[in-house]
Amino acid sequence: MSGQDVFATWRLDGRTALVTGASSGLGRHFAGLLARAGASVVLAARRTDRLEALRAEITAAGGQASAIALDVTDAGSIASAFDDVVPDILVNNAGIAHAGKAMDMAAEDWEAVIDTNLTGAFLVAQAAARKMAGRGRGGSIVNIASITGFRVANQLAAYAASKAGLVHLTKALALEWARHGIRVNALCPGYIVTEINRDFFTTEVGEALVRRIPQRRIGLEQDLDGALLLLASDAGAYITGAALAVDGGHLVSSL
Repeated sequence: MSGQDVFATWRLDGRTALVTGASSGLGRHFAGLLARAGASVVLAARRTDRLEALRAEITAAGGQASAIALDVTDAGSIASAFDDVVPDILVNNAGIAHAGKAMDMAAEDWEAVIDTNLTGAFLVAQAAARKMAGRGRGGSIVNIASITGFRVANQLAAYAASKAGLVHLTKALALEWARHGIRVNALCPGYIVTEINRDFFTTEVGEALVRRIPQRRIGLEQDLDGALLLLASDAGAYITGAALAVDGGHLVSSL
């Protein structure tokens, strides 16, 4: 294969990519990245007003995007979202966290995290896989997990459990759906600056956390770009069932 052919495999021209949780944070960033790579992006989230702003931004830059309402905890909402969408790529990004002591956690807080991060991810992946299999040319599913799927963090019991479950779910689905040409992988970010946590990393506690990362810096959204494109595109055609950590070496740091 020539060098030009290798570079071409990273492009997503002619593909449809659905991104959940696209209204903010990593989902918003991923949607913009996939559009710049040539995909027609379906922006999905509960907050459709923010989706419309992002859609306008992508189209103004020459990309292709549409917006749909999607609540990953609602089976009816998922079914409606996939009525007219047959994705080549799914970025299963919607997620929430609940910080607090496990002894004090209310059952509804536990359920909200598991329902969104694990059950919701499964139901959306299932809907996408049915469409991909029915069309007959496969596709790529990228579940956005976390390094807390491998190592725990204090007072994040529900979140860590949901992401560990998502990593293992990724492997199970990869095994089962490979025969349909569907690749399923997990992208596992370390600590990444987003609009939600930006202020935290300027605090004393946040700065101490960054000092424990071997690269001695916090991750930026664009640090995830290469990994996401690898897993979403034909450049990763022989990769399935992988859980790829992008964390500045955090997982291999000393205990």
